[in-house]
Amino acid sequence: MTAMPRSSEGRKPRVELIYFNAGGGHRASSLALESAIQRAALPWQVQRTNLFEVLDPGARFRQWTGMDPEDVYNRRLARGWTLGLSQELRVLQSMIRFSHRALVQRLRGYWASERPDMVVSLVPNFNRSMADALALTLPEVPFVTVMTDLADCPPRFWTEPRTQQHVVCGTPYAVAQARAAGCAAHRVWQSGGMLLGEQFYRPTPVNRVQELQRAGLDPTQPTGLVLFGAEGSRQMLAIAQALTETQLIVACGRNAQLARAMRALPRNAPTLVLEFTREMARYMQMADFFIGKPGSGSLSEAVQMGLAPIVVRNAWTMPQERYCTDWVRDNGLGLVLPSFKDVAAAVQELTPQLPRFKDAAQRVRNSAAQDVPVLLERILRDATRRSNARNVLLAA
Repeated sequence: MTAMPRSSEGRKPRVELIYFNAGGGHRASSLALESAIQRAALPWQVQRTNLFEVLDPGARFRQWTGMDPEDVYNRRLARGWTLGLSQELRVLQSMIRFSHRALVQRLRGYWASERPDMVVSLVPNFNRSMADALALTLPEVPFVTVMTDLADCPPRFWTEPRTQQHVVCGTPYAVAQARAAGCAAHRVWQSGGMLLGEQFYRPTPVNRVQELQRAGLDPTQPTGLVLFGAEGSRQMLAIAQALTETQLIVACGRNAQLARAMRALPRNAPTLVLEFTREMARYMQMADFFIGKPGSGSLSEAVQMGLAPIVVRNAWTMPQERYCTDWVRDNGLGLVLPSFKDVAAAVQELTPQLPRFKDAAQRVRNSAAQDVPVLLERILRDATRRSNARNVLLAA
């Protein structure tokens, strides 16, 4: 028997945001969306849910392996072992399809108990299982996927055309991909870029000269920010060695071992080594350019803060991040290299052109935090209207 949604009379609509911790960007996007919903003053009860805690409530994976499922991916990122991820992605997707029935059964039981009014996914690969489970359990409840990448990595990465999925895309390119994949036009929505935290829309102004001096850096020298996501990467050591004469802020994230190695690295120019921080917007205001992997989240944050990016595209670039290098090049935001072996020459090329790149960054304005709550409100309102009309017909 199919469960029916609870009456919304006398209670706030329950909106569930689904994330996991692979890479850190999905969790950050869920937090950014929760904050954006609060700022939009929407009368919703928002719940953030880690998908793997639903699929594996007994933490059997951790008991068997000593780590969470996301840790396998995160440790590879920290070591820079990204070659071959395209092939591994297809294997993972095959395993998910093989497990589809079990995943749907687990999710059906969960949503029959939780009974949300809207489910918003901020994760890839599992959207068919979630959409099918929700449609079977609460058929009037909308399922929305908000992409946390600038582009899809078809097939079966973000969009699932055979489901009732709504998909929110951050770029016109991603919209075109969704429509080409067969998604119904009325279920494809566009926002202005990636979801970012409030600090990147309303950064606390800093006195750049004073902040650089306080950090032991020279305010008269160009400053690069080296950032490879929340887990860091050992590739950052090679970059710092190649740029021994360039002033750097090096953000090692949760990788304490990398931070220790970076602090021990002999360098001629001043260097500020950071471990995990929630003040990235502050440090980006101290920098002039960004060096890192072309992740949609950190790259969008850097451009939002006016930094010129230097990124790489080669066989080690993860498939879901390759379009980001086209985005950098097409918008004239910075430089795309075949390898970080060329990073020293790239910095020499980029620094005289910083004003031009900064102007280009200012033309790419991110409005996702304003757009996405408005789109979600419309989707939920339309679903509620259809449900109410259906109830009236049944009552007649």
